[in-house]
Amino acid sequence: MDAYERISRNAAEVVTEEEVAALAEDPDGKRAYVGYEPSGVLHIGHLLTANKLIDLQEAGFEVVVLLADVHAYLNDKGTFEEIRDTAEQMKEQFLAYGLDESNTEFVLGSSYQLDEAYELDLHSLQVGTTLKRAQRAMAELQGDDTAKVSHVVYPLMQALDIEYLDVDLAVGGMDQRKVHMLAREELPELGYDAPTCLHTPIVGDLETGEGKMSSSTGTTISMEDSTEDLEEKVNAAFCPPTADPEGDLVNPVLEIFRYHVFPRFEEVVVERPEQYGGDLVYERYDDLEADLESGELHPADAKSALAASLDELIAPGRERLRELRA
Repeated sequence: MDAYERISRNAAEVVTEEEVAALAEDPDGKRAYVGYEPSGVLHIGHLLTANKLIDLQEAGFEVVVLLADVHAYLNDKGTFEEIRDTAEQMKEQFLAYGLDESNTEFVLGSSYQLDEAYELDLHSLQVGTTLKRAQRAMAELQGDDTAKVSHVVYPLMQALDIEYLDVDLAVGGMDQRKVHMLAREELPELGYDAPTCLHTPIVGDLETGEGKMSSSTGTTISMEDSTEDLEEKVNAAFCPPTADPEGDLVNPVLEIFRYHVFPRFEEVVVERPEQYGGDLVYERYDDLEADLESGELHPADAKSALAASLDELIAPGRERLRELRA
């Protein structure tokens, strides 16, 4: 797998392909970042972008993880002391999950976002950005909350972070796309380069295959789940015998295999009794999907393998959480 393929695999979008291809030609020393609001235990959304950071490290990138304490404060997630305690726990979880500590820089937003130069640039963005434009960028971030002034400032800070972290690639879920497009439009007005961006997919709701899997609105998978929790959640998941259910539904079991399991394992073993054909071994996601479609792989067996794979991925972080809470 060449550098471009590793960088872009499983991405929902790269902006632009030409810019990412140029980074792939000489990735050594290039820097990529994801920003995370320190708001709790890592869940499957965090881990999807973390998988992409691991891809980027393997391609030769340095990785920056922004633990956005000021953003969390603006989003009313607690006192700075509480938020920073959570940020430290998140750092430990990311390392337990598999980020290379020697090639990962963890940065608190408050380490530079309160400096005069940043504040003046932020004010310049506020002057140059219409309220309507900022509201479009914040829509995915606000959720169902009543809009506050802090919600408008939030995406402007995200745009500016890309410049101040001195990164070559901004990574985020598709829910960050509007923010990144804002950055590409507005940062050049301050004399900075338009950032290159990579967006990861959004996994559908685990129980219904609709919308977005969310820790705030339904069942999700997190790093504190026990083996039994994972088995229960995955066994109850929506998993029709197809990758493309009718309507706007997705198959979340297959999506988790595609975006979480196959990027981290050389092979996936589906254990089955001999009377049902014996074990199945997959080295490629496409083969597992095809067997589900054909009926060779039963959804119940796929779920069993998925729960076991997730348990293996999450176990080190789960243990680290126990140590931190002891």
